[in-house]
Amino acid sequence: MLPENIVFVGLFLQLTGQISYIMSMFRGHAKPNLVSWFIWMLAPLFGFFFLIKAGAGFSAFPIFMAGFGPFLVILFSILIKNGYWKVNAFDLYCGALALLALIFYVFTHSLGISIIFAVLSDSLAAVPTIIKSWKFPETESGLIYFLAMVSNILGLLTIKVWSFSISLFGILVIIQCIVILFCIYRKKIFKS
Repeated sequence: MLPENIVFVGLFLQLTGQISYIMSMFRGHAKPNLVSWFIWMLAPLFGFFFLIKAGAGFSAFPIFMAGFGPFLVILFSILIKNGYWKVNAFDLYCGALALLALIFYVFTHSLGISIIFAVLSDSLAAVPTIIKSWKFPETESGLIYFLAMVSNILGLLTIKVWSFSISLFGILVIIQCIVILFCIYRKKIFKS
C-alpha cells in the first residue's frame, strides 16, 4: 500500500493528460466523441460522490479528475472550430443507454448495485470512443489515456481496506484505458 499523498501525483498526471489532449485538439489532431466525454464527465463525478459516501479517502480523487477532465475537454471542443467528432446514431444509442444506467445508478439505494450501474454507464460511454479509436486512431491522443491509467493504478494502491465498491470503478478506468490505447497504437505495435 502506498501513502495516500501519492494520489496527488496521480491527480497531476491526469491534469497533464487532460491539458495535452486539449492541446492536441487545438492542433486539429484529437477529436473527442462528445457522447463518450459527456458520460465520462457525469459518471465519475457521481462515482466520486458515492465513493466518498462509501468511505473512500484519497483513493477517490483520481475518479473526481476522471470527471473534471472530460468537462474541460467538452468545453474546449465546443469552443474550437471542428474540435469534436461527428456523432452518429450508434453513439446516441450508447449514450442513451449510458444515461439510463446512470439514472439507475443515482436512484439505487444499494451502494454495490449503484457502483455496478456506474460501471455499466461508463462502459457504454466508452464504446463510441473505442470504435472511433479502432477505425480512426489518428483522431485520438494516447497520452491522456496512459496517464489516467497510471493515476488510477496509484489511486488503487492507496486503498487501505479493499472492497468491491471502492475498487471497481478504478479498475474499470484502467481496463478502458488499456483497450483504447491498444486501439490507438495497434498498427504501430504489430507493424514492428
